[in-house]
Amino acid sequence: MNPMNHPDFDLLQQVVQAVQSAGQAVLARFSADARPRDRNDIGNLIAANDTISRDILRPALSAACADARWDDDEAGAGALPPGAWWVTDPVEGAINHIHGLPDWGVTATLVRDNLPVLTAVHLPLSGDTYTALRGGGAWLNGIRLHVSGKTELNAAMVGTGQAVPDEGSAVYQRTGSSVTAMLEAALVVRVSVPATLQLVQVAAGRQDLFWQYSQVRSGLVAGALLVAEAGGSVTDLDGTPWHLDSSGFLAGAPALMASAVTILAGEDAR
Repeated sequence: MNPMNHPDFDLLQQVVQAVQSAGQAVLARFSADARPRDRNDIGNLIAANDTISRDILRPALSAACADARWDDDEAGAGALPPGAWWVTDPVEGAINHIHGLPDWGVTATLVRDNLPVLTAVHLPLSGDTYTALRGGGAWLNGIRLHVSGKTELNAAMVGTGQAVPDEGSAVYQRTGSSVTAMLEAALVVRVSVPATLQLVQVAAGRQDLFWQYSQVRSGLVAGALLVAEAGGSVTDLDGTPWHLDSSGFLAGAPALMASAVTILAGEDAR
């Protein structure tokens, strides 16, 4: 389908404008020399940036789709009530922003009846905007995206990372074991945050696979739609189709998924 013929194309353009405007406001607060002092300072800086971005996103997105409710729980997991919802991360990768690191952006995704249907991810430092429409493809600055065509895990760049701080020892142990297993199976393993900044690379074919044990809606819905619309597979860690109630997340090049499921399932069985 030509994306311009998609019924949500005009709505997506409004979402793009919103995330780009919010991104510019947060960019004005960015400094490569930023060095937060302590945990309290970190929390205050993140909250201030989130407020600035959200104050731009919320009215713009509410005007663009008045019947969509707002998902206020940025760290929320699981299914949403029926209907349309805006799921956003006002500063995805906020911890990177306040430490002067480049991997951060602004995301907004419209979810209808628990299916992400359109998304925009803006990365202000590069000026890049990733977009996707369910059934209409995934795009970077207007250029169609395609996932990697790799077929062997031993040639793959893969990655994982924390969903949120303080997840607990059970998640840490599973993550650590999975990283060890993937280090033995894949070419290169990245461990970084946020999830969306890895998932846009999977959608673009630069990275081949991403997995995560925790489920945080705002960190996964944008990337899940981008990867799927770029021709990738998005599943639970057992290989079944991913949904908001899934216990885990795996996305990547279709030919690599079965091998990844086998490796990750083996680690969970130990």
